[in-house]
Amino acid sequence: MAVVANKRSVMTLYSDPSSIHCHRVRFVLAEKNVTVDIIDADPLDLPEDVVEMNPYGTLPTILDRDLTLYDSRIIMEYLDERFPHPPLLPVDPVNRAASRLYLHRVDTDWYSKVETILKGGKGAAAARKELRESLITTVPVFKAMDFFMSENFSVVDASIAPLLWRLPMLGIELSPAAAKDVDKYANRLFEREAFQQSLSEEEREMRP
Repeated sequence: MAVVANKRSVMTLYSDPSSIHCHRVRFVLAEKNVTVDIIDADPLDLPEDVVEMNPYGTLPTILDRDLTLYDSRIIMEYLDERFPHPPLLPVDPVNRAASRLYLHRVDTDWYSKVETILKGGKGAAAARKELRESLITTVPVFKAMDFFMSENFSVVDASIAPLLWRLPMLGIELSPAAAKDVDKYANRLFEREAFQQSLSEEEREMRP
């Protein structure tokens, strides 16, 4: 699929259509209204360009003229700097650093649990329980503002949305009270045009 926009670009994104890391990059691209060729790729059968340009052989991988980037957080920050409008990270150093810490916590506390759940095996049940409990303890933050610790949409929200979208597929059910508050926050993100544009067919099938 391709995100269509008014900016001229020769970017190519190699993306696993079911990957949470790839999803957040696609979300940022759509929010930035960047023209990009999005090529669905199988992580077990990588395209030649990815094998040649990315020493880790990981997805997402983005090619922008002579530049190759991998690691979804690095890609998101690059996109925010290259296409500054709308800004998805604060301009001032203090709040920018705080946002980076939030991203680190999302990756460490939540994304790592998603990866463990998807692998299956002994650790999946414990990871599912830990992720569920962590989301419940974060409910006051979801309720406090329209977006995560901010009045404005940011790359932190772009990272949380793909996670919340996957909760049914991950087998995570929140308590009714927690679900109500998390759903309000989640729906604000899911209803964004850019989020809908970012979804692959595989991701659309993750929710009933």
